[in-house]
Amino acid sequence: MDYRSIHRRSIDDRDAFWAEEARRIHWNTPFERVLDYSRPPFARWFIGGTTNLCHNAIDRWLPTQADRPALIYVSTETDEERTFTFAELHREVQRMAASMTSLGVGRGDRVLLYMPMIPEATFAMLACARIGAIHSVVFGGFASVSLASRIEDAAPTLIVSADGGSRGGKVVPYKPLLDEAIRLSAHKPGKVLMVDRRLAPFEPVAGRDEDYATLRAKHLDAQVPVTWLESNETSYILYTSGTTGRPKGVQRDVGGYAVALAASMKHIFCGNPGETYFCTSDIGWVVGHSYIVYGPLIGGMATILYEGTPLRPDPGILWQLVERYKATVMFSAPTAIRVLKKQDPSWLTKYDLSSLRALFLAGEPLDEPTSKWIADAIGRPIVDNYWQTETGWPILTVAHGIEKTPTRIGSPGMPMYGYDVRLLDERTGAEIGANEKGVVAIVPPLPPGCMQTVWGDDKRFVDTYFKSIPDRLVYSTFDWGIRDDDGYYFILGRTDDVINVAGHRLGTREIEESISSHPAVAECAVVGVADSLKGQVAVAFAVLKDPSIAATQDARLKLEGAVMAVVDKQLGAVARPARVHFVGLLPKTRSGKVLRRSIQAVCEGRDPGDLTTIEDPQALEALKQTMKA
Repeated sequence: MDYRSIHRRSIDDRDAFWAEEARRIHWNTPFERVLDYSRPPFARWFIGGTTNLCHNAIDRWLPTQADRPALIYVSTETDEERTFTFAELHREVQRMAASMTSLGVGRGDRVLLYMPMIPEATFAMLACARIGAIHSVVFGGFASVSLASRIEDAAPTLIVSADGGSRGGKVVPYKPLLDEAIRLSAHKPGKVLMVDRRLAPFEPVAGRDEDYATLRAKHLDAQVPVTWLESNETSYILYTSGTTGRPKGVQRDVGGYAVALAASMKHIFCGNPGETYFCTSDIGWVVGHSYIVYGPLIGGMATILYEGTPLRPDPGILWQLVERYKATVMFSAPTAIRVLKKQDPSWLTKYDLSSLRALFLAGEPLDEPTSKWIADAIGRPIVDNYWQTETGWPILTVAHGIEKTPTRIGSPGMPMYGYDVRLLDERTGAEIGANEKGVVAIVPPLPPGCMQTVWGDDKRFVDTYFKSIPDRLVYSTFDWGIRDDDGYYFILGRTDDVINVAGHRLGTREIEESISSHPAVAECAVVGVADSLKGQVAVAFAVLKDPSIAATQDARLKLEGAVMAVVDKQLGAVARPARVHFVGLLPKTRSGKVLRRSIQAVCEGRDPGDLTTIEDPQALEALKQTMKA
């Protein structure tokens, strides 16, 4: 059966479709009903069934591959590598679980993880899943005020942390940030479990802080049984990045999430038990939850946990790891590829990538030049995919495990099974035809694996996601998109990233892609800046492959004109940026997303806002100086 027919069946015969997919995981108690949608837009999946994420990720693989690799830890920050088999991972998770229960953690309790990319972070996530606790992972190194707000909202019984992390060879002490966050938070956790990496000396707080190595030693032979959870119990809370005001916690279930991930490993990523999956994300983000920790292990694959950057010790490190561990599936972000695009291309041909079936990219729009460049460089299929923290797994991509649907450069693909995706007019709610711009929306119920609600706030869930389109109960992604005649979608940027120039609505993505097609440009960001005459104008910031070509004022002006001419030719004069500034780097979060709101604020002379997630604070300052020049 072709993919379109299968997608149609997943919408029209939803219960039968998902009942079949649910066979991919272990159920301790069979579910009584596939879906309860009696209270729209809240969906409950696999009612009455009991299962466990940890059991599906580890225990069920022990009879067939106990001695095969499960977790491969590589740190180029501390020069460590260690491989844990499924049996070894099973033992370590039980030691962590026993340590947690000895500190009073039980079913339904929250455990906040503030961790670097180390094995203990994975042990802690899986231990929570094993005992029925709810984990809330906060990106390691988050500033104290932001961390405090998440502690208040999740109200954890226990916090698991480490003395510090490392990025680009620079140690980031976590303990002072954590101590300050707890001081600021109205909620005080009973205990803090510390993993001491000997990177950043710290003083334990008497009566509150516990040393993990000491506690682990007491539970070396721990046998912690799986806690079987009803499918709709909460597995974790993950706070969306860029949240203003009170943090917004995405709440995920157990059964639906396990089924969605198991299905995606087969249908989308084409992964098989015994193979190796390499995702370069961080466990602090949804991609890390779904495709570093849970997805690959549920699929019986080894997963690489990488602490490091794409450039350390050299620009070939990612490909070296693919060769060394024979990764069959790799998942990264367009930002990482654009970083590599600025390096010596010989690094891309130095290693044997024959094990790799495909490179998946997500997290931000994948521009055409970058997609073509990396495809030519590694000679492997490049598969774009589009999704959100809220959905937990891809909304748009191609399901090569079902049918070898051709990819289309610039498009993340088609709606995945279970997602009833529509393009809607933001003002009327009417459906938009092919080749017209509309808001990408999903007709509920949201499929398994998607968010259940906002933690502790059902009203906010409904008001935020289901009330932005007039007269339609639909989930808004808050992204603009276009669908071509063949059903491929193209994402044009956030609905609030649209630039309105003298009445012309322009997506920043379109302009960025045009500028990136200039051979001198490595990457760029475009923002809409207030203008007294036109309402808004587009202002671009471009990073050059070779900065020396714009070393003088005359050279910069000449190159700026050439870049504008490219936009004129491809999109028309209406899309031409008012200015193209050349910068050394773009302000980004640690997960690689460009801080467009902050760039826009700087351009308009406003406060750039919350910068707790910024990778390099100097990037924004350098941008300011460039604008003054």
